Amino acid sequence: MPFPTTLLGSARSSAPLRTAAASPAVRWLLLATVCYFLGNAAQWAGVPAAHLLTALGVGVIASLTGIMRSRFPTRANRSAQAVAGVLMGSYLDPGAVRSVAGSIGPLAGVTLATVVLCLGVALILPRLTRMSHSDAVLGMVPGGSAAIIACADDLDADSRVVAFMQYLRVGMVAASAPVVILALHTAAHAGNPAHARPFGSALLPDSLALVNSSTLAGLLVLAALCTLGGSLGRRLRLPAPMLLGPMLLTAVGVFTGAAHGFQPVGPLQDAVFVVIGLEVGSRFTRPTLRHVGRMLPYVLTATFTVCLMCAALAGALAAAVGISFNDAYLATTPGGINAVLATAASLHSNVALISTSQSLRLFLVVMLTPLLIRWVTSYGARTVRRHTA
Repeated sequence: MPFPTTLLGSARSSAPLRTAAASPAVRWLLLATVCYFLGNAAQWAGVPAAHLLTALGVGVIASLTGIMRSRFPTRANRSAQAVAGVLMGSYLDPGAVRSVAGSIGPLAGVTLATVVLCLGVALILPRLTRMSHSDAVLGMVPGGSAAIIACADDLDADSRVVAFMQYLRVGMVAASAPVVILALHTAAHAGNPAHARPFGSALLPDSLALVNSSTLAGLLVLAALCTLGGSLGRRLRLPAPMLLGPMLLTAVGVFTGAAHGFQPVGPLQDAVFVVIGLEVGSRFTRPTLRHVGRMLPYVLTATFTVCLMCAALAGALAAAVGISFNDAYLATTPGGINAVLATAASLHSNVALISTSQSLRLFLVVMLTPLLIRWVTSYGARTVRRHTA
């Protein structure tokens, strides 16, 4: 019978095609797994934003060496954006906000001033480099580094340049904060809890819990926030809908008390940062690295200027609220929120005030950045027309 034979031959010929189609996804999964364990090792060594930075570096190497020639899976990247949006929305804790209600005015003022200062520096960078206004704004806005990088492409920016600028600042802040505190002779000689674990066991997660409630219900709430938030973002036509939609919905759920126990933690949070880092790193090319290298002196100067300005704002906040400079410095420093909160906890600082200030700025930055980019882009276009007229 020729018909079954034809079907059999067709099935045989299509099997290699299915295998070939599936192999890039398998290779990306294997590479992500390697990045996860390397991130654990980097975290043990005290590297800030360890999983994202490690994955970013591995992605760059994989791209430049040709190990990975296929594009990173879009669906995995969108899912990571949604989970990152939920994570960012959950940072704005209502209990912490209530505990510092008397200081909310100065905190809001300093937060707004920090954003304005960074925006001012971002307006200068395109005049000195071949950087677009969108790249400059996204690269200089303080806080929410993972979220900013994740939505860079949706905002017509080069996520590679944005990642370089964001994590250059995070690295500078992480390296300078202990020096500043020691210089003021106020640092407690607290041990690094990461090094309390042997290196071998540090490669494995402390817990297998994926959300902070460690229950199936928490995972279901997380999935619902990601799905419904993404749909909401598309309906509202938000830029970066897969990130901003879940972030908005989560913030509403946290403040109304309608949702709890869903915050991504442990391996899930680390995996999200691995995906974001790999996706961005995999798009680096040799011309991109040369372009970034040429910008390095300008970006370093701009970052150092922003850090000095934030330190000055910390002094003003300390005087206005009556807190120590350490607490004010950690509340205003333009570094990654995870690294700052970990530092605050290890130094027994005012975590409620610091988390509220950092969270307010994160929320403000992520929500206002699309509007800022539109304004800055139109401002740049008007400037170019004025100079060419």
